[in-house]
Amino acid sequence: MSNNVNNFDNVTKLNLANLPTPVHRLDKISEEWGVDLWFKRDDYTGVETSGNKIRKLEYTIAKALSGKAGVVITCGEIQSNHCRATAAVAAKAGIKSHLVLRIDEQPLLEGNYLLDKILGAEITFISREDYSYRRGEIMAEIARDYEAKGISSYVIPEGASDGTGNFGYIEAVKEIVNQEKELGVSFDAIVCAVGSGGTYSGLFLGSKIYGPDKKVYGFNVCDDEEYFLNICERIANDTVKTLGSDIEVKRDEMNIIDGYKRLGYAISKDEELAFITEVARKEGVIFFEKFIYFSNVDNCVILSNKGK
Repeated sequence: MSNNVNNFDNVTKLNLANLPTPVHRLDKISEEWGVDLWFKRDDYTGVETSGNKIRKLEYTIAKALSGKAGVVITCGEIQSNHCRATAAVAAKAGIKSHLVLRIDEQPLLEGNYLLDKILGAEITFISREDYSYRRGEIMAEIARDYEAKGISSYVIPEGASDGTGNFGYIEAVKEIVNQEKELGVSFDAIVCAVGSGGTYSGLFLGSKIYGPDKKVYGFNVCDDEEYFLNICERIANDTVKTLGSDIEVKRDEMNIIDGYKRLGYAISKDEELAFITEVARKEGVIFFEKFIYFSNVDNCVILSNKGK
């Protein structure tokens, strides 16, 4: 296990996020539910880069720069936080960004799309159908166009969810274990949303390296359990290979929980909005940045102490 720790600590990264992010207890809800609930405030990672994506991008952009990339290419929904964060990090690193954004109609210049433009990103719009079936091919075509111009490119998958981006949430578990010692608590479970697989895969591997007594649960916001078991297993194995690690990835140890799929991007159910309101009024915490996924675990990580 110590060899795995050493291998991880030697991985190159950029220091871009405000880390470590704090861990806060949900006092009133913990008492009402009978579960000791804490949450890790990854909405505190930054402003332009806030949320979970910047943890992954610290490693992904470092790899792009090590390969002398002059442009990074990635993809997402028109209001993608990942794309906005990528544009911000690329600007800071002094390289170009090219975003492939999913939308079927002419977008309004607002929200993250407006910030993408302000940050200087080149943008290509594609249909939802093309996004589902051809986004990898389209990004590869864009990369070839840049290469023809003498600009080296680096393609980042949706959500920076790959064997490199995965390192970001391995590091998050390392933080959590250190914070347990500082707070005098021990968390039994770590819970997150699953939208592209990278956050869950990183937490899963991180728990094996730093917190083997913890279970990691993911609530898929799209697709289904089988789909994300395949995705998370692949991403985790890519990371293990990159690390040169002896960690064994067992899909039967992964916990992906079906039944909480969103209605659609930027569409919330009444009960989700009611939950956001309940938490805000009881805890003074607003889950506002992305209730486009679902209301409880997108840009924070829920930690359970002696819970079920």
